[in-house]
Amino acid sequence: MTQRLTIAIPMTEKRSWLQLLGQCLIGCVGLGIVTYGAYTLHFPQATVGFIYMMVVVLCALTYGIWQATFISLVAASSLNYFFIPPVMSFAVTDERDWIALISFQVCALIVSRLSSREQRMARDANHQRIQMKKLYELSRGILLFDLHQPPGAQLAQLIQRIFQAEDVAIFDAGPALLDHEGTWSLEERQIVKSTYFADENEDDPANRTTQRVIRSGSHSMGAMAIRGELDPLIANSIASLAAIAFERHRSYEKEARAETAQQAEQLRVAVLDALAHAFKTPLTVLCTASSGLLEMGTLDAPGVELAAVINQESVNLNQLCTRLLQTAKLEASSVTVRTEPVVVSKLVKDVVSDLSGALKGHPIEMIIEEQDTPLQGDKELLKMILTQYLDNAAKYSTPETPIGITVRESKSELFLSVRNEGSLIEMQDRERVFERFYRGSGAKERAPGTGVGLSIVRKAAEAHHGHVWVVSAEDEGTTFFLSMPKLQVGGS
Repeated sequence: MTQRLTIAIPMTEKRSWLQLLGQCLIGCVGLGIVTYGAYTLHFPQATVGFIYMMVVVLCALTYGIWQATFISLVAASSLNYFFIPPVMSFAVTDERDWIALISFQVCALIVSRLSSREQRMARDANHQRIQMKKLYELSRGILLFDLHQPPGAQLAQLIQRIFQAEDVAIFDAGPALLDHEGTWSLEERQIVKSTYFADENEDDPANRTTQRVIRSGSHSMGAMAIRGELDPLIANSIASLAAIAFERHRSYEKEARAETAQQAEQLRVAVLDALAHAFKTPLTVLCTASSGLLEMGTLDAPGVELAAVINQESVNLNQLCTRLLQTAKLEASSVTVRTEPVVVSKLVKDVVSDLSGALKGHPIEMIIEEQDTPLQGDKELLKMILTQYLDNAAKYSTPETPIGITVRESKSELFLSVRNEGSLIEMQDRERVFERFYRGSGAKERAPGTGVGLSIVRKAAEAHHGHVWVVSAEDEGTTFFLSMPKLQVGGS
């Protein structure tokens, strides 16, 4: 039994070989026609060599370097056989004829290579032009994305359509979304996640797959995987454009959140303002009525005590509403800083006098430099800052301990501080005590409060282009500071 050994040749290779042989045959037919005409008309050797050279160049431009090389060999053989003596023989008797044949062959090969190279460069330039056009179309498409939607799905569709890719997968690491277009299975799509977590670009020519990490600077935002005929440089450009699409979407989301937060803040301030105004009217009536009952003197002892409680709590609620109104105005930037000359020493003495009841039992130690020097600022806001500092010092300091007030000046700034001896403020709370509604863990047990006062202080200081802070230590007590420029021009 005879066994046959069959070698399977891929169809693409068969077609390429058949195409190459067909092109060489066409070139040889062309040479044959030229040879027959030149031989019949008795063309001289130089003329025939020039015509052969033209045929070789045309083959190089039309088919390629390998076909032109084969045809140049056939042309040299025909020139030798039909036109170089002795005719009808491949023998060459004259050395000059050898030089002519060799020169012809060398020139034919050089011209074929040059023409083939130019043709290849033209094809590459045309290919690059087409790719640049596609990248431009992709960039235009990205500008038209719906920013309300994540960019992954839109990007995958656009890349597949423009670059005729078989499969496209996009992984957006922010929301952890995986979008794809094509026929990839669920397992095959996971390759894009692996690319992101490995943080490495990869090209797989065997599977015609390109994987790229989508980066913004050194930060990885996601990854993409594309299956199809795609140049690595073009893949890098697509990844850069994808990063731009991700950045645009995230910037839009940030702007949308900021706008929403601003609208919510405006609504909150408006509601707070309305509620504070709505509360102040009945509270004023309660204060007036309770004071009237006390002044009438017709109540018995328990009645007097209850009326006094009502009066005191009404005053406290009224002060709270006033603070809420001030907070709303300061946070809405609707308050106007009315600058006027303010004598700080007189301002401090007036506030201490007004708070004499709350400060009862605490000796006041004042150190005020340059007592008659006026400061340009809003008197009511400055009075409110000092009142809040002193009120806090009275509430949180140890009974019978002194409260110190210090005012110092430099060439450009005023420094005001209020010190008390009481519970310490922890390091992690020293910045947050100036936030609205925040109270330190130690403060909650020592005295009642809402956490609004110090937030108003900071807003009032910022309205004067100043700032506030607190220092607290075992041996020095707790000191609240205010610093602000001495000269304020116009309103804020």
